[in-house]
Amino acid sequence: MIGGIGIPELLIILVIVLLIFGANKLPQIGQNVGKAIKNFKGSVAEDKVEDQSARTEKIEDQAKREKTEA
Repeated sequence: MIGGIGIPELLIILVIVLLIFGANKLPQIGQNVGKAIKNFKGSVAEDKVEDQSARTEKIEDQAKREKTEA
């Protein structure tokens, strides 16, 4: 059970989607959703790497300033 949605509800949703888009379009839709999720995860990972490198640069700059002040 995912967030209050059980197997019967998921089956009903699947049937409705099948009626709306047709059986030929479902693999293409699934592929596009998968690509979107993959791109989202990649961009989140890039942001984490950029944040970490920015913090490292900030710490290095602060250490250089402290050395020049002393």
